[in-house]
Amino acid sequence: MATPTRSAPGSPNGGSGGHGRSEARERLLATASRLFYSDGIRAVGVERILAEAPATRATFYRHFPSKEDLVVAYLRGVDAHTRAGVRAAIETAPSSADALRAIGTAVADDLARPEFRGCAFLKAAAEYPDPNDPVRRVVLDHRAWYVTTLAELFTQVFETSPRRPNPQHAARHFVMMRDGAMTGAHLDGVDSVGAAFHRGVEGLLTVLH
Repeated sequence: MATPTRSAPGSPNGGSGGHGRSEARERLLATASRLFYSDGIRAVGVERILAEAPATRATFYRHFPSKEDLVVAYLRGVDAHTRAGVRAAIETAPSSADALRAIGTAVADDLARPEFRGCAFLKAAAEYPDPNDPVRRVVLDHRAWYVTTLAELFTQVFETSPRRPNPQHAARHFVMMRDGAMTGAHLDGVDSVGAAFHRGVEGLLTVLH
């Protein structure tokens, strides 16, 4: 799961705050996305977004009836960006195993970005613990898609394996390693964590297969 600090072009920014695309809306969303990712969602108020966009309060509420609508749009932008990257990896890889390796490489590359501050979805989940909150639901929907997509790839990889490993287990193991890498990279060293993550992905593909 990538962690861009701006909304992806053409991302689905629907929800109750959607009133069509406009330069002002995109500027507000790009500014908020950058600030939410770098400083935390609850730590960034509407006034700061308006000052840095810049935009008027009337413009803000015309496009986003509430801050929560803006947060949902931000996460949907990250979701769209991630899905596009995964789709590109699947479409260009010569095999399902290579697609999984490419997805893993994208995760490791993400860790090395200067602006990397962890996973946008894990950070949002920590700030919105209520499972019924619309923000939390976006996080859960994204993770469900990610696990399902990985499981489909592992199903194809394990298709002829005499060990008959469980693709769902492998997918969840991949996500667990990915979560750990994104959480600990700046604590344990980007190069070390990235290399360990690559070894883990290769282990899922070779040891289980």
